[in-house]
Amino acid sequence: MADINFDHHAQFFTVTILKWHCLLEDNKFKDVIVSSLQFLKERGYIEVYAFVIMPNHIHLIWQIQDGYLLSSIQQRFLKFTAQKMKYILLDSEDPKLDFFKVNAKDRLHQFWERNPLSVDLWSPAVFEQKLDYIHNNPLQDKWQLATETKDYHYSSANFYESGLDHFNLLTHHRGI
Repeated sequence: MADINFDHHAQFFTVTILKWHCLLEDNKFKDVIVSSLQFLKERGYIEVYAFVIMPNHIHLIWQIQDGYLLSSIQQRFLKFTAQKMKYILLDSEDPKLDFFKVNAKDRLHQFWERNPLSVDLWSPAVFEQKLDYIHNNPLQDKWQLATETKDYHYSSANFYESGLDHFNLLTHHRGI
C-alpha cells in the first residue's frame, strides 16, 4: 500500500558516493543507477526530467508521484543501488569493496553518503538553472568528461538536444 502524500514538486536531488570515491567511473555502476531509475519510473513512483551520473555523485531532477513519500522512494533507490553495487564488487572479488566497509550496527558496507540533498523546484527559473547545472557538470575543468553537453552519455543533455531518450527514462520538463 502506498504512503499518501499529494502534490509533490519536481526536485533537484544529489547524492554522493561514500568519501567521494569515484566508484561510478565504471559504466557497470552507472548502469545500476539507470536501471534503478527505470524500475521506479516503470512502477509509477517517479518521473525523471534530468540526470547526470558523475564519477562520484549523481544529480537528478525527478518528481515523486502522488501517493508516495519522498523519503520512501529515496530510501528504496539508495538501498537498491547500494545492494547491486555491493554484489557486483563481491562477485568480481574487487578490492574496492574495502573502501566501503563501515562499523555500523545495521550494515557492513555503505555506498552513499548520508543525508542526500533534495530541494523542491518551485519556479521555472530555478528548474532551468538546475537543468543547466546538471547538463554542464561533465564539462567542468575538474571533470572534463566531454567537450559538449550532448556528448556525455550518462546524462539527459542529449535528450534535450535531440529528443531521443536512449535510456527509456526521461520526461521532457516542458510537459510538467
